Amino acid sequence: MSEERHHHHFHHHKDDEKASEAVVYSESTYTDDGMGTISQTSDVVSVDYEKEKKHHKNLEHLGELGTTAAGAFAMYEKHKSEKDPEHAHKHKIEEEIAAAVAVGSGGFAFHEHHEKKEAKEEEEEAHGKKHHHLF
Repeated sequence: MSEERHHHHFHHHKDDEKASEAVVYSESTYTDDGMGTISQTSDVVSVDYEKEKKHHKNLEHLGELGTTAAGAFAMYEKHKSEKDPEHAHKHKIEEEIAAAVAVGSGGFAFHEHHEKKEAKEEEEEAHGKKHHHLF
């Protein structure tokens, strides 16, 4: 087949096929200058919930990866402290630091998981799929 005849049967443009999931709303702010004059400013805000969910999902996975890497390094340092008694104190300190980093990274992943859930709930509320009851 000549190089001039290329058929791209499986090439799709996701942006062309998918309708925009962005929600646009107006945000108004009222200010009083203290002299009886009230002014209004309006900002148009556009929120792409799919992009926000994907962003938090990626950060959640990054946090999970950090937790795994720091945990593995802590276990490695624990092993080194047992095998190298001359430098055991140094390895113990590095093990504790790596364990603390693993805990912090796990907390970050947990935080991003909840941010992702919150973005999903906001999307459902914006599209009228879910209503929060106050009772």
